[in-house]
Amino acid sequence: MAEKLNIRKTLKDNTMIFILLGVMILFEVLIQSFGKGSLFLPANITNIIRQNSYVVILATGMLLCILTGGNIDLSVGSVVALVGALAGVLIKNMSMPIAPAIILCIICGLLIGAFHGFFIAYLHIPPFITTLAGMLLWRGVATIILDGKPIAPFPAAYNNLFESYLFRSADGFSIGTMIIAVICCIVFVIAEVLSRAKKARKGYKVSPTVSFIIKIIVLCVVILVVGQFLARDRGLPVILILLAVIVAAYGYFTQNTVPGRYLYAIGGNAKAAKLSGVNTDNVMFFAYTNMGFIAAIAALVSVARLNSAQPTAGQNYEMDAIASCFIGGASAYGGVGTVTGAVIGALFMGVLNNGMSILGVDMNWQRAVKGLVLLAAVIFDVLSKQKKSSK
Repeated sequence: MAEKLNIRKTLKDNTMIFILLGVMILFEVLIQSFGKGSLFLPANITNIIRQNSYVVILATGMLLCILTGGNIDLSVGSVVALVGALAGVLIKNMSMPIAPAIILCIICGLLIGAFHGFFIAYLHIPPFITTLAGMLLWRGVATIILDGKPIAPFPAAYNNLFESYLFRSADGFSIGTMIIAVICCIVFVIAEVLSRAKKARKGYKVSPTVSFIIKIIVLCVVILVVGQFLARDRGLPVILILLAVIVAAYGYFTQNTVPGRYLYAIGGNAKAAKLSGVNTDNVMFFAYTNMGFIAAIAALVSVARLNSAQPTAGQNYEMDAIASCFIGGASAYGGVGTVTGAVIGALFMGVLNNGMSILGVDMNWQRAVKGLVLLAAVIFDVLSKQKKSSK
């Protein structure tokens, strides 16, 4: 009976994927009905990836903070502005070589994250208060560095690191991009099969074979469909490679390493984790130091996309990252959530933004809709927790 396909469980485990697909279809119908074009234009798919790259990056870091007990980092938008300002001064104003400038920017992000982590982990100041103070502090420092004025444009050599495309084709279809998509499918299938076999050997519970095969097929189809959209546009965006590396690295870290599992242990029961020998202070320090590192990466990506460093950059970025995690299945109580879920949540936010923009929905209504979606996700999590505890 272990091999029997449980349709209800399969639907429950992939709820957000089905909701994302449903929302995309809904927007496509509405966009077509109002004669606004199509959500599924190749250029539009590329733009969704580019415009929401910072959300995916920040969500992976934010997830680690949330796993520790529903904690969040409110400062990431301001850190993005500060690191972006530093990049502008170093690269544009001081004409520093790009590589050392990027390294200094990343170090700056790490130091800011460590600054927050010290107060949160070792002085036990609540994360909300610490990062709220950081949000005000770093925004002010960014404005001081820029003197309230943007720095633009950035050198083409820098922008190309994040905004260029591989395998561009003059005939309108990039064969190289499709080859990469096929290779990704092969690697994904091999990795999933090996992971499943390893769990089975160790006696862990694995999903039914039919369900596993369906999951593999669906995800490979998604990769190939996205690949053909990109191939029909400008080719493979370099930023997508960076996103794939970050998502794969953090996915592996959280699911397959001991330090990664410590995050879940603290979120599940911090006292029990501490009594089991986990140094909870060090884990908290790591989570927030890492958030500073991730915010620095997002800043470097953002200034390349905008081709400028601005004192107002990064506004509401923290809200997009937090919403992505909760919409993607992270628990408001901590201890539950995956990097894949956070990415799906980020894509969901991106589709909402893109779809409503194409329809011409007012920006204030867009914020209202995103707020309601976030509230619904948290309510669903809370009700699920209450239902489980009552059993």
